[in-house]
Amino acid sequence: MWKTSSVLIGIVLLLTTLGVIMLASASPASSASPLQDPFVLRQAGALLVGLIAATVVARTDYHRWRTLAVPIALVAAVLLLLVLVPGVGRTVKGSQRWLPLGPLSVQPSEVAKLALVLLMGWWMSRVQRRAESLVQGLIVPLVMMGVMIGLVFKEPDFGTTMLMGTVGMAIMFAGGARISYLLTAGALGFSAISLAIMQNAERMRRIIAFLNPDQFAQDEAFQLLNAIYAFVVGGRLGVGLGGSLQKRHYLPEAHTDFIFAIVGEELGLVASLLVLALFLGLFVCGLRISYRAMDSFGRLVAFGITAMITLQAAINIGVVTGCLPTKGLPLPFMSYGGTSLTVTLVMVGILVNIALQAGGEHADDNIPVIKDRARHL
Repeated sequence: MWKTSSVLIGIVLLLTTLGVIMLASASPASSASPLQDPFVLRQAGALLVGLIAATVVARTDYHRWRTLAVPIALVAAVLLLLVLVPGVGRTVKGSQRWLPLGPLSVQPSEVAKLALVLLMGWWMSRVQRRAESLVQGLIVPLVMMGVMIGLVFKEPDFGTTMLMGTVGMAIMFAGGARISYLLTAGALGFSAISLAIMQNAERMRRIIAFLNPDQFAQDEAFQLLNAIYAFVVGGRLGVGLGGSLQKRHYLPEAHTDFIFAIVGEELGLVASLLVLALFLGLFVCGLRISYRAMDSFGRLVAFGITAMITLQAAINIGVVTGCLPTKGLPLPFMSYGGTSLTVTLVMVGILVNIALQAGGEHADDNIPVIKDRARHL
């Protein structure tokens, strides 16, 4: 699948290039030159590391990840535990999500996303035709998934919790778990998250502000309204690169979660639609690679990676455009965040390797459940 992998690589390079350009424009730093901007320099460094790692991973047989799935999951769980230890993890705006490493910080929840995809892909490909059983197809994978998701939830990070839970359940579905079991577990999980949100005053205010933004224009809905206004001001072609007014005090998180609003303001509707088209192209490439992968592990991992990246992008864009309540999820490849960018590029590297091995002479076609369900995705 050289063509598909080449298109995928081209899409990712376009998104990362646009991301660096927009970060240089939206950065809160007041440096005279982007080359002196610490945010741009850190992101460029993370991009370089991520591209090198992705190149190495793309040349590495993805079957090795099968044996590494459990160790990586254990490492991710340990990192998630460490970040919760007082005095070890770094707290920013009420959430303890970062581990300081000298001048840098690592976000363990980003590592946990990759670990979850590998772990669920390993388990569901292992049980295969036994996936419809209650224990092996539902309880065991839910327990494994619940450990990591529970630690992320404790940070607290509700957005990543829901993202990981949704992707984990999607991999279980693709792996052959009973739909009735998944619907029941999904309903219980959604109820638990809803109850936790209702008991959290800050997040309840976000929900209420999302439903009634005009009443909270100066506090909880401040960023939401200004993000929407950025698209209105940008119009069809935008106000020009670097000409954003919203990034100056009106959108405090413009370089992170709300960078898509700056794209809309400075480059206009055309560029915004281009970003949407690129993520849609990534989604199509990912599903095609998943369907054509040579075995069940490759298919499930490719499906999980595709779902993780594109669903996160959809949630971020939904938040910025006012379609979803505010959540702290970055836009993949574009938002500021070294750990997120590096891990996402590693995911792409795995996806490319699966594509390059697709349809090989040792392909395992004895997995009708995955193929049948893939036709309905």
